[in-house]
Amino acid sequence: MSDRPRLALAKGQGRRLKSGSPWVFSNELVMQPEYRRMEPGGLVRIEAEDGTRCGTFMFNPHSLIAARRLDRDPEARIDADWIRARLDAAIALRRRVCDTDYHRVVHAEADGLPGLIVDRYGDVAVLQANTAGMERLTPEIVVALTDLLPLRAVVARNDAGARRHEGLAEEVKLLVGTDAAATVQEGGVRFSIDPLSGQKTGWFFDQRPNRDRVAALVAGARVLDVFCHVGAFGLRCAASGASAVTLVDASAPALAHAEATAAENGFADRVATRRGDAFDVLAALARDGERYDVVICDPPAFAKSRKDAEAGLRAYGRLARMAAPLVAPGGFLFLASCSHHAPVDAWMAQNASGLHRARREARVLFTGGAGPDHPVHPHLPETAYLKATLLQVS
Repeated sequence: MSDRPRLALAKGQGRRLKSGSPWVFSNELVMQPEYRRMEPGGLVRIEAEDGTRCGTFMFNPHSLIAARRLDRDPEARIDADWIRARLDAAIALRRRVCDTDYHRVVHAEADGLPGLIVDRYGDVAVLQANTAGMERLTPEIVVALTDLLPLRAVVARNDAGARRHEGLAEEVKLLVGTDAAATVQEGGVRFSIDPLSGQKTGWFFDQRPNRDRVAALVAGARVLDVFCHVGAFGLRCAASGASAVTLVDASAPALAHAEATAAENGFADRVATRRGDAFDVLAALARDGERYDVVICDPPAFAKSRKDAEAGLRAYGRLARMAAPLVAPGGFLFLASCSHHAPVDAWMAQNASGLHRARREARVLFTGGAGPDHPVHPHLPETAYLKATLLQVS
């Protein structure tokens, strides 16, 4: 038997854990004083009041989510072989569900590696260790990744806000290789990526199936891409035959990046950019009487925390209200939310309210989320953060 510490669930607690949840919250444990002195990310066993042994967990006494299950076996050896097996399984899944080497390789709890994100850009991998346990295991993770994949560079993009909840410092650094410059090839477009300075890990793979869906509608269309960032949606539309694409974002560097990508791919003559606050630009376009065959709105999270949920939902409704008038009759409106604090039913209700206030009728053609390289743990539905809907507006 291992000598790892045994933590006890408080009386009456453990129903969620016994039902399959991989998380234990701090108020579910009998939090002894010595637990508070334990090193964040260390391994523990957890047992229920009735003696049920719940598995091997990584424990952080300073986090609301105090323990995250690594293995159902309380005596599991969490070593290099264990890490390699988990990564091997994650890579094997992507080979089945992805048709390129540009995708998310590891999606945290859903891949049995709590708090770990790994995105792949061909021969470059970018990881985020958002829990103290994964931070401690990072050296072994990097060894396994470079063993299993033909990588020339690995970047640690450890600047996500989630690390603060774990008491971890935020940093970005190159772990393997000397050059992290990377590309994404998607839908016939080649996008240059800088994993050391871009947003998140450099690219938003979660929206790829939705970009495919929207791009299939745009032959000969006028397209407006709002909150475009580096133009992933809009440039995919240009490559798919849109007659004109307008990209809107508040970031001058992001728009410059998008313009460079359009030039590199040979359709700069059909792409225009407009810098400004998205809501201000939408209002100005409406005053000018502009209409588009396809309008895309993929904003950053409006509800970044539970306390922001109500205001965030109202902002999504406002966005739908302001975007709908810009859609030509019979055209298409794509709306998305990456706020996991905005539940899908409430978010859809706000979209419907916005359309009604804009006095536009619509029908929902599609509602979904991220692609299959972003699997969701069945007992953590709150981690299904991405919501997307495609509507035809009359």
